[in-house]
Amino acid sequence: MSDARTETLLREIPALAPLDVHNERLLENVHPPAWVNPEPTGRYNLVVVGAGTAGLVAAAGAAGLGAKVALVERHLMGGDCLNVGCVPSKALIRSARAMADIREAGAFGIDVPEGVEVDFPRVMERLRRLRADISPNDSARRFRDLGVDVFLGEGRFAGPDRVEVAGRTLLFARALVATGGRAAVPSIPGLEEAGYLTNETLFTLTERPRRLAVLGAGPIGCEMAQAFARLGSRVVLLARHGILPREDPEAASLVARALDRDGVETRCAAQVKEVRHGPGEEKELVVECGGETTRVTADAILVATGRAPNVESLGLEAAGIAYDRAGVEVDDRLRTSNRRVFAAGDVSSRYKFTHIADALARIVIRNALFFGRARASALTVPWCTYTTPEVAHVGLDEAEARTRGLAFETLRLELGDVDRARLDGDEGLLKLVVRKGTDRILGATLVARNAGDMISELTLAIGSGAGLRTLAETIHPYPTQAEILKRAGDAWSRTRLTPRVKRLFETLLAWRR
Repeated sequence: MSDARTETLLREIPALAPLDVHNERLLENVHPPAWVNPEPTGRYNLVVVGAGTAGLVAAAGAAGLGAKVALVERHLMGGDCLNVGCVPSKALIRSARAMADIREAGAFGIDVPEGVEVDFPRVMERLRRLRADISPNDSARRFRDLGVDVFLGEGRFAGPDRVEVAGRTLLFARALVATGGRAAVPSIPGLEEAGYLTNETLFTLTERPRRLAVLGAGPIGCEMAQAFARLGSRVVLLARHGILPREDPEAASLVARALDRDGVETRCAAQVKEVRHGPGEEKELVVECGGETTRVTADAILVATGRAPNVESLGLEAAGIAYDRAGVEVDDRLRTSNRRVFAAGDVSSRYKFTHIADALARIVIRNALFFGRARASALTVPWCTYTTPEVAHVGLDEAEARTRGLAFETLRLELGDVDRARLDGDEGLLKLVVRKGTDRILGATLVARNAGDMISELTLAIGSGAGLRTLAETIHPYPTQAEILKRAGDAWSRTRLTPRVKRLFETLLAWRR
C-alpha cells in the first residue's frame, strides 16, 4: 500500500509498523484505508465514541437489541487489547514460555542440545500473524454487518446531544465515551531525546534489544521484563515501589523470585533521575536507589509506569461532561455529568482490564437504553498478571478487609502440597480472606502457572454467595492444580471441628456401634 491515506495512518499509528502482509491484513480489518463513512440519518439511540472493548461490546449489544447505533473510531478498532495490549503481549509471553521450558527441560529428564537460539524476528512475525488472524472479530466490516454505522475519524462532542466526525454530525439520545487510555510517560530529563518504548510501540520491534531497561514493576513491566529475559535480553527492572505493589506481598515475592531465576535484575526503591543518549542506540539511565546513585546502560527503554485516560480533543466541555486527570467522572450507574452520556472502560474506570471494560459496557446498555439501575459497584472484579507463575486476585485482600473494619480469617495453602503442582514442578499459593465465623469468601489471591484460568471458580463463589462448604463439596478432577480449591474447602471444614463438636461426634458414634 502506498496511497496517501495509508501513509498518514502509518505516521499517526506507530503500532502498524512494520507494514508487512500481516499488518496490512490488520489494517484492512480495523481501519480500512478505503473506508467510506455512511451518511447519518436521523437521531441515534446510541453513539459510541471509541472502538476498544467497551465501545465494541456496547455497539454490538445495542444493535443486536434493535437500537440505531453509530460507532466512531479515530485509530484502530479493537483498541489496546487487540492491537497493543492483551493479544500481542500474550503471543510474546507464549514464545518466551516455550524458551523457558526448553531451558528447564533437564529437570524433567530431557536433554536439550546446547546452542538453542531464539529467532526473534520469527517470534514477532508470529505475533503479528496471530493478531491479524484475530482482527476480523473487531473489524469495521463485521460491525457494519451487525447493523452499526461505523465512522472512522476523530469524534468530538459539539453539544450535549451531538458528536461531529469527519464533517458529519451525529445526533444522539444517548452516547458512550469509551476512548480508553494510553501509557503515562513520566517527566524524566533526557527521556524524550533518548527515545523509549511503551506498549504502543514495543510490539513493532523486529530486532531483540540486547539490553532492556524496564521502568515500572506493575503487571506490564513484570510480564515484559520476564518475557524479554527469557527471549535472551539482559533486563534491568526498575521498581519505584517494589514488585507488583498492589498485590499481596507474599504473592509478589513469589513473582520476584521467578524473575530472578529468569535473569531479570531488579532494583527496588529506584528512581530514574535522568536519561542520557550515548553512542548509537545506547542509553544511560541515572538511577537513585537507596540513597546511592548508579547507572544503567540499555539499548532500549520500556516505560510501564501507569496509564493515562484519553480525554483530550473530545470536546467534553461542549457536552458538559466533567473529567479530571483520572478520566471522565461517572456515578455508580456510569452516567457522566451530562445525563445523556455514559462512560466505560479505561477512560473512566479504576480497573484497567479488558474484561472489566466488557462488563461495564453491558451495564451501559441496560442503563442507557432500558432505564436500568445496574451498578458498577456490584461487580465482582477478578484480575490476573501473566507472569510465570501467574498472580490472580478477586475481591478483598487482608489490608482492604482490615480497612473496612471486617472481622475475617485468612486461610493459606501451599500449591506445592497439591499432587499435580508437585508433578509439574510448580510453586505457588492460595490465600483466602474469609468472613470470621462463616464460610463466606471475601477475597482470594492465587499464584499458579494457570492462575488466571482457575480464579473464575472463586469469582463465581464470591459473586453468588457460595462459600467454602460448596467448594469442599465440589468434585474436582484429579490430578489438577485446581484441586487446591477443594482442599481449601476441606481445610475450612476442619476448623469447624472444635474439641466440643468432636466429643459430641464421638459420643454419637459410640452409641451407634
